[in-house]
Amino acid sequence: MTLIELKKIFLHDLKEIFPGVEIESFFFLLTEHHLNKRRLDFALQPDFEVDPHNIVLFEAALAQLKKEYPIQYILGITEFFGLTFEVNQHVLIPRPETEELVTWVLNSHKNKKHLDILDIGTGSGCIPIALAKNLDKAIIDAIDLSEAALLVARKNAALNEVHINFIQNDIFEIEALDKTYDLIISNPPYVRESEKLNMRDNVLRYEPDIALYVKDQNPLIFYKRIAELAHLSLKEGGELFFEINQYLGKDLLDLLSNCGFKEIEIKKDFYDADRMIRAVKN
Repeated sequence: MTLIELKKIFLHDLKEIFPGVEIESFFFLLTEHHLNKRRLDFALQPDFEVDPHNIVLFEAALAQLKKEYPIQYILGITEFFGLTFEVNQHVLIPRPETEELVTWVLNSHKNKKHLDILDIGTGSGCIPIALAKNLDKAIIDAIDLSEAALLVARKNAALNEVHINFIQNDIFEIEALDKTYDLIISNPPYVRESEKLNMRDNVLRYEPDIALYVKDQNPLIFYKRIAELAHLSLKEGGELFFEINQYLGKDLLDLLSNCGFKEIEIKKDFYDADRMIRAVKN
């Protein structure tokens, strides 16, 4: 079977589920992963014969895509901030919005010679690893409740050749953090259960609930606990950065103010939605 024939099968079999542009992106991610061929190679060699072993791999991926299984989990890798990360169903797939959060942190602290940083709810480790690659003198800790997620994060730190001190802990079970920090960063669960109706099946069915959802009755539960810990453990003038639910920015601003933070700033993402917040310890 040739590449162009294989592509036609993908476009036909997935057309009722995904837009054509998205199907093409899946197909070319698979050709690059399994065949080391990019879009340009396809354009130059559309009649390239795919060997039977690789046909089986494409057919297996197609079967999973029909069930809306995320392409990142099929490949076992994704890209974040120009770096490669392993991912599986134990960790949230890194989003472009989180790259914007990392960019904001880096732009705010690129000239600092030494920083003690903590990432809470690290998942795949994408935030602390991206920071470590760009802040070579920073000392970075990362906490997660899930040992399975931390296993992925440790692999990603090794893959990207950085040192992160990973800690398994439940922030609701501790009274204080073990040390003080210049920066505390978190992308905690913030999708309200009522918002599930607006989410696609590839997220609802496969990504870890623990990393995504909160009860409608208490949507800021993680932010409140992290803010309490941060106020105790940030150094004077230390900063707290969050990724946030776009509909809860004002509520979170009030929460942080009530927790004793100042200079609170909400920042929009590239979709013009309130997506990040920064606050300074008072």
